[in-house]
Amino acid sequence: MNPYVLATLLSSLGLGTTLTFASSHWLLAWMGLEINTLAIAPLMAQHHHPRAVEATTKYFLTQATAAAMILFASTTNAWVTGEWSINNLSNPLACTMFTAALALKIGLAPVHFWMPEVLQGLDLLTGLILSTWQKLAPFALIIQTAQNIDPLLLTLLGVTSTLVGGWGGLNQTQLRKILAYSSIAHMGWMIIVVQYAPQLTLLALGTYIIMTSAAFMTLKMSMTTKIGTLATTWSKSPALTSTTALVLLSLGGLPPLTGFMPKWMILQELTKQDLPIVATTMALTALISLYFYLRLCYAMTLTISPNTTNSITPWRTKTTQAALPLALFITATLGLLPMTPTIMMLTT
Repeated sequence: MNPYVLATLLSSLGLGTTLTFASSHWLLAWMGLEINTLAIAPLMAQHHHPRAVEATTKYFLTQATAAAMILFASTTNAWVTGEWSINNLSNPLACTMFTAALALKIGLAPVHFWMPEVLQGLDLLTGLILSTWQKLAPFALIIQTAQNIDPLLLTLLGVTSTLVGGWGGLNQTQLRKILAYSSIAHMGWMIIVVQYAPQLTLLALGTYIIMTSAAFMTLKMSMTTKIGTLATTWSKSPALTSTTALVLLSLGGLPPLTGFMPKWMILQELTKQDLPIVATTMALTALISLYFYLRLCYAMTLTISPNTTNSITPWRTKTTQAALPLALFITATLGLLPMTPTIMMLTT
């Protein structure tokens, strides 16, 4: 892609998200979301592969549907209340419609079906942008309006997402689909606590972005998109293989890694809010997710691939990716748990 075009698209992505962050008016927030969608579409279709074009079409249609619902919900709310302010979402119908639209935007269950299919059709770097940056603007709106949304609806969305995210990833062999289901499960953790402690949602979103970036960059470095290929990376780079296993366990939320911190604090908050059954359900769904991360770790570090290929194996080709961002993200993914007391002090 032409560097000028790429720079324009990336700056438009930044502009769209910033516009939504800064807006207190519904139309401005909607405009930011639209700029975001239009800026990422050419990035998704840049390889001119049928799968990439199909993924772009699916993504565009779902995002356009969600944007239309947001516009309709905000117009309905303005019609009833006479205000376009984001904080004044008092009409129950508009509120429910708005929640459904944002759930569709970020891929929460039960409106998650586009997410694995779209991610599977993209290259890893565009998939990384879709899984991380594209979640920021909708979450800014969710956090601003969380107090007006029905708590039962948010709880249902959260529990369903963690369950579907864990269950859906069990049977996959494609790593991008596994990361898509992982994303759905993490979104569930964030959405369940947003009504009680929005700062924990931000913490969970931050750690999710760090861990997912480390996972995508590692797969890009080893040029891996399937579990079968993952089993052959140990001979090329043993150090990267061992850190990748730890990154996956951190995504699963095992102590003493960074991924344990948001799950621990969210379960603690749910217990404080006198919701022991919800907390127990969330902990059990985390176990389902952990199973497929362990499956990846097993395939990667404890098995030797039985197949011998006649073609050039992926690890023999030189990668152009810079190692420094990967090293920084892996370090953050593995070592931030000791900062928990500081973060607890800041969030309480």
